[in-house]
Parts: sequence; structure tokens; C-alpha cells
Amino acid sequence: MYSVTKTYKDFNGVERTETKLFNLTETEVMEMELGTAGGVAEMLQRIVDAKDQPTIIKFFKEFILKAYGEKSADGTYFEKSEEISRKFACTQFYNLLFMELATDDSKAAEFVNHVIPKVVDIKKHSENPAIAPVVTPMN
Repeated sequence: MYSVTKTYKDFNGVERTETKLFNLTETEVMEMELGTAGGVAEMLQRIVDAKDQPTIIKFFKEFILKAYGEKSADGTYFEKSEEISRKFACTQFYNLLFMELATDDSKAAEFVNHVIPKVVDIKKHSENPAIAPVVTPMN
């Protein structure tokens, strides 16, 4: 779980400071890895090497919204839904975070490294160890 705090002016001109939470479970990372040819890290490297800005921007939008959720008061679950993501994408908080990640490589890497679980070993969870390599956050 990674928390991000931002201060911004809302659409009524009121200054707000809020903290939002972002998290991907091992299951979510595995689904992303297995659903991407060559895995997420390899795909990102290909689009960075190709300087494919539209694809990089699309990836970060999807990544932020996939990781965003709302933690229950008792901490037993982290709720995510299309509706929660849609509403978050309409906020100034999202706008600030997206622009920061889209324009600052080090901030983008930091965000990804904190959101993805420290080590996800897909082989450990798979009947077929040849399916995918070990996924580790970029450091």
C-alpha cells in the first residue's frame, strides 16, 4: 500500500490537502504480467526505447487507475471498481499525480516501485514455471 499526499485547489477554488492510497496485489500483478507479451517490465522497456509517448501515457493512466482504491475503515479490504476509478480520474488530485508521473521519470519509477508488491514470483504460483520470469520492481 502506497500513500500519496497532494495539495491542490478543487473545482470550487478551495485548497485541499488529501492523501490517496494505491495498491496492487500479487494477484493483480500476476494478471498484468501474464496478460502482457513478454511481461510488463519488458513491454515498458520496449515503449521507452521506442520513445512511444502515447503508449507510455496510456500505460500510466491505466496503472494509476488500476492501483487506486479506498481502504475500508477496519482495514480488511481495499475496494476498487470502475466507478471509484472513474470518479478519481475526474479529480484535480489525479490530474496533479498524472502530470507528475508523466513528466518526471524518477517520480514515475518511485510510484511504480512502491505500488507493486516487493517481489512477485510468478513461477512460485504457477503449475508451469516456464510461463513467466520472476517479476521484481524496477530499482
